[in-house]
Amino acid sequence: MAEDFPEFSTGPDRRRELGGFIRERRSESRLSLRRLSALAGVSNPYLSQIERGLRKPSAEILQRLAKALQISAESLYERAGILERGADLAGHIRRDPVLSDEQKDQLIRLYQSFAERPEAPAPGSEEDSPAADR
Repeated sequence: MAEDFPEFSTGPDRRRELGGFIRERRSESRLSLRRLSALAGVSNPYLSQIERGLRKPSAEILQRLAKALQISAESLYERAGILERGADLAGHIRRDPVLSDEQKDQLIRLYQSFAERPEAPAPGSEEDSPAADR
């Protein structure tokens, strides 16, 4: 089918994990299956099959689902096996013909600083308030 993505293979476990993740995000967003399918432009049955791990969605479908769920497409790509987290990013940056060596080093250090520390609390959250520091 055109919605399948032949360039990557996913086993049943990975498809179920991806589907469960999508279902959890949908539930957290308080979206019905019907509403998410409408927002993402996919049919109800197809989205149901994705959530149950019966289908492997294409990168395009994952991108549309991510947009509808207001999450990063990369997080879905990683779970689907399309994108490998941290896959030689430094090597790609070092081979870039446009950036200077200094820019490459700065970009790699910046990425590493974000990748090595836990996610910062959301602005306005309890953890972000000055009282939380006491």
